[in-house]
Amino acid sequence: MPDITWEQPFCQDASNCFRIGTDEEGNAHIAVAGSEEHHITDSVEALRTLIRDIKAGKADHLL
Repeated sequence: MPDITWEQPFCQDASNCFRIGTDEEGNAHIAVAGSEEHHITDSVEALRTLIRDIKAGKADHLL
């Protein structure tokens, strides 16, 4: 498993918290806060787009 540097959790409300992380190879990782061992890995731009879409209400059903 790569060494991931996790950022502080981002919380929409108390029940919807997730964390973004990066590794030495420049990959981005996203996980539900507290469950970082089960995460999704993709490019930084792909995960950034996902988060922007969620914040814009395009994918609020995912939260």
